[in-house]
Amino acid sequence: MCTGKTGPYANGILTVRPFKNAESMKNLLVIIVLMFTFFASKAQMKMDSIALNKQRNVPVTQFGVASFYADKFEGQRTCTDVVFTQKKLTAACNTFPLNCWIKVTNLRNKKTVRVKINDRMHPSNPRLIDMSKAAAVALGYTGHGLTKVKIEYLGKNKPDDNEIAGNN
Repeated sequence: MCTGKTGPYANGILTVRPFKNAESMKNLLVIIVLMFTFFASKAQMKMDSIALNKQRNVPVTQFGVASFYADKFEGQRTCTDVVFTQKKLTAACNTFPLNCWIKVTNLRNKKTVRVKINDRMHPSNPRLIDMSKAAAVALGYTGHGLTKVKIEYLGKNKPDDNEIAGNN
């Protein structure tokens, strides 16, 4: 029996039309996956990240390669307008906020040191952190030049002197 009606409500029941082609279905699937990934990453970042600036959060714990400053930088000014010296426990890092304290662990020998981020590296530098020689000596990697490290954000407040002196 034909009532002469056409369209999705022809028989009083909503009929679902399949996608006209596989390309439109693929596009919808990609959009759904991207939305899920975006919202899942935002939720994860809120749980274990700090705000680097208004547009970007960074993980509290990071893994990467560390190096130490060359002697030619001794006496030059850092981004925070402090005169750099190899004798202080300082570092340059592009991922953590300036003037914050971090704990760096050498993954080869498990030695740790707490340093203050007071400088930035060149944007094309692939390393995670560039440390003063005093920090590199404390971590025991001056003979190697580079080492794999774990970095943990400690905050803007300076750790206790006992905590800094008590490094491994």
